Amino acid sequence: VQLQAFGGGLVQAGGSLRLSCAASGRTVSSDNMAWFRQAPGKERDFVAAVSWSGGRSYYADSLKGRFTISRDNAKNTMYLQMNSLKPEDTAVYYCAARQITSDYRGNYAYWGQGTQVTVSS
Repeated sequence: VQLQAFGGGLVQAGGSLRLSCAASGRTVSSDNMAWFRQAPGKERDFVAAVSWSGGRSYYADSLKGRFTISRDNAKNTMYLQMNSLKPEDTAVYYCAARQITSDYRGNYAYWGQGTQVTVSS
């Protein structure tokens, strides 16, 4: 499976961005998927996860209410809608598929290359 994340960019504080993660190689419709992010000089942090069906979603506590994760299995694609962006949201955002730990905030088998999100104040 190859994952390609795109949709990042430069946005002013308070703005919105929608990230996409397109999977190729095989379907990911049976895999849980997730978004993580890594700011410069910091460890990778969990952002959000979505179950294989899209019926359940999980968020980092600090992001609830601003970010929304979703997926379209027909398109083999996952999304992250980010609203009310803050400068502290600046990071490289990575998508991942196929959860391999019991914790959805843990590790995944497949990772995308990341897309840069920069929020200016």
